[in-house]
Amino acid sequence: MEKILIIEDDPGIIKGLEESLSSEGFEVSAESDGEKGYAIALKNEQDLLILDLMLPSMSGLDICKNLRMEHINTPIIMLTAKTKEMDKVLGLELGADDYVTKPFSMKELTARIKALLRRRNSIHYDFETYELDDIKINFKKMETTKAGKKIKLSLKEYELLKFFIMNAEEVISRNKLLDEVWGYEVYPSTRTVDNYILMLRKKIETNPSVPKHIITIHTAGYKFIN
Repeated sequence: MEKILIIEDDPGIIKGLEESLSSEGFEVSAESDGEKGYAIALKNEQDLLILDLMLPSMSGLDICKNLRMEHINTPIIMLTAKTKEMDKVLGLELGADDYVTKPFSMKELTARIKALLRRRNSIHYDFETYELDDIKINFKKMETTKAGKKIKLSLKEYELLKFFIMNAEEVISRNKLLDEVWGYEVYPSTRTVDNYILMLRKKIETNPSVPKHIITIHTAGYKFIN
C-alpha cells in the first residue's frame, strides 16, 4: 500500500483528502504544522507528499526546498491559490513535481497522484545506471554523483534525463517533452521545459552556458549527446 503524507492546515481539506485517498487504497497521514510535517517527511517513509504553500511555522516552499537539499526525492504535489502564479513557478523550480490549484477536483488530484507514482516506478525500468563524463547516475536508487560528490536531482529531473538518454541524438521538441515527461502541460506554455533544462544543465554540464550534452536546436527543441 502506497503512503501519502498531507501537510495542510485546513481541517476540511485534510478530511476530504483522507477520505477520498483512503477509498482509493492509499495509506494516508496528515500534519497541519509545517515544521512537524517537514520532520515527518525527512524520514523518507512516504511515497508521495501533498504540500500546501501557506502553513504555520514553515512554508510549503521552504519544506520543498529543504527536502530537496537533503536529497529526499519523494514526489511532491503542491496546493496553491489560483492567483499565485509565481508561487507555482518557484515551487516547481525548487523541486515540486506538480501543482494543483484550489479549489480542486478530487478526481483530477487523484489522477495526478497516480500518474506521478506510475512515473516514479517506471523510472527504474530499461536501465538502472548511466555514466556521463565524471557523473554516475543510479536511476534505481535515484542517486547521482559528480566527481565523487553527491548532487541532488528531483524526480522530474531524473525523468527528463532518462528520456533524453533513451532518445540520444534525436531532436526532441518542447511539446513532446511535455507530453512524454510531464504527461500533460503544467503551464499553457513551454517555459516549464526550458526552466528544467536550465536547472539540469547546471548540475550535469561542465560549463552550463556552453553545454555539450543537452544542446538547444534553434526553433526545434533539444538534443542529447553523450
